[in-house]
Amino acid sequence: MTTPRRRWTRGHSGWSFGTALIFALGIVFGLIWGQVLVGLFLAFAVSIGWLIAYESWRGRNVGLENRDDDGAQL
Repeated sequence: MTTPRRRWTRGHSGWSFGTALIFALGIVFGLIWGQVLVGLFLAFAVSIGWLIAYESWRGRNVGLENRDDDGAQL
């Protein structure tokens, strides 16, 4: 039995564009500071946060009230 292939969705395009923009800004700031590796490291750290926030915003259960869940909310 084969699994269905996931196709490239509109949400992936938004995330990809945002990530590319974050890395471009990281390179620019790195060049301004004279340390491109520092800019890339900061861009990588920010892009992880961007991924978490974007997927949370895009989630299919936005506004779902679960009385049994005492976990942290983003």
